[in-house]
Amino acid sequence: MRDDRRALGAEGEARAAAHLERRGYRVIDRNVRAGGVELDLVATRARLVVFVEVKTRRGRRHGPAEDAVDALKRARLVRGAAAWLRSHDVRPSRVRFDVIAVEARPNGEFALRHLEGAFDAGG
Repeated sequence: MRDDRRALGAEGEARAAAHLERRGYRVIDRNVRAGGVELDLVATRARLVVFVEVKTRRGRRHGPAEDAVDALKRARLVRGAAAWLRSHDVRPSRVRFDVIAVEARPNGEFALRHLEGAFDAGG
């Protein structure tokens, strides 16, 4: 079961990265650790840096996937993003935190919901 969940998560992240690239973003980091936090995707477009948390689920039995990004998770992501920016000496004009919810459907299709600016550094 654990390997199945990992494979589902990897598929969701791959689909989220492809979604971003189709929209003109450049994915520059995947599954990177910074400040003790795993960052799923880091993407850029012009001088904007976007930290993307990807949540993949099979259906909505336990609610929408994006609901798993609670206040504690948001705070950790902000801490990780700050560490990533310091370690890469990046000075973007803007930073944004997005959530991409990926839902695996029983028919084998995937639905994505991209929540741009899902939260800010204040939580």
